[in-house]
Amino acid sequence: MSWNGLKKAVNRAGTNVMMKTGQVERTDDTVFKREEAMYRTMEKNTSALHKEAKAYLDAVRSVSASSTRIATTIDLFFGSDAGEQAMSANAYKRAVEEWEGSVSRSIDAPYRATVLEPVGKLCSYFPEINNAISKRHKKLLDYDAARSKARKLGEKPPNDPSKLPLAEQEAETAEEIYKIIDEQLRNDLPQILDLRVPYLDPSFECMIRMQSHFATDGYEKLGGVQRYFAEGVREDYAAGGLDAQVEGCLQEMRELTICGLSA
Repeated sequence: MSWNGLKKAVNRAGTNVMMKTGQVERTDDTVFKREEAMYRTMEKNTSALHKEAKAYLDAVRSVSASSTRIATTIDLFFGSDAGEQAMSANAYKRAVEEWEGSVSRSIDAPYRATVLEPVGKLCSYFPEINNAISKRHKKLLDYDAARSKARKLGEKPPNDPSKLPLAEQEAETAEEIYKIIDEQLRNDLPQILDLRVPYLDPSFECMIRMQSHFATDGYEKLGGVQRYFAEGVREDYAAGGLDAQVEGCLQEMRELTICGLSA
């Protein structure tokens, strides 16, 4: 920070203190504070949306990649076995590999282009807007301080008659600088708030479509594996028969001598 910048920061800190003690009159900023509060809500929600949208894509990649690793491991269990179970395991492996490839082709790049990049672009404007709001706040402090100084000199004229006109000129200049940035923000902030829904609506629609595609594509590809299962498997699963089979196999393993060995 430059020396002039440091002096301004110190002066503004002093102005804040004097405002709290009533020595400097604070400009009524209620209307702008309401607009700023709505903007802050939008900023927070949009940033959260961008973060969670990215997390969703990461999760989709993780689910498809994990499914492929699981299927590969299951397929290895059967090796060169040519039985029905081996065929179904191999069919499952092929299905999830196709699913993972489909995620890469039809979801990854389109999702980034239609969801992550537009939302991220909107988030990229927030630092610039925040800088403008911060600058407005500083210029308002400068204006209130200069106006208070001129008012006090007017109420109690100093020995040096040139001080009052100089203070009045400083107050006028500070007011002009403040009003320029204030008017810009008062015009722009409501427009930004009004445009948030039309801007994000296409991304929201694309997000829903791709979530639907991910679920539907996975269901169709994995559903095709069922034809490799033995007849009656679905009925046994619905009736709880498969749970009984698993429990029976576990019980047989428990009865093996090797399972009963202690260290």
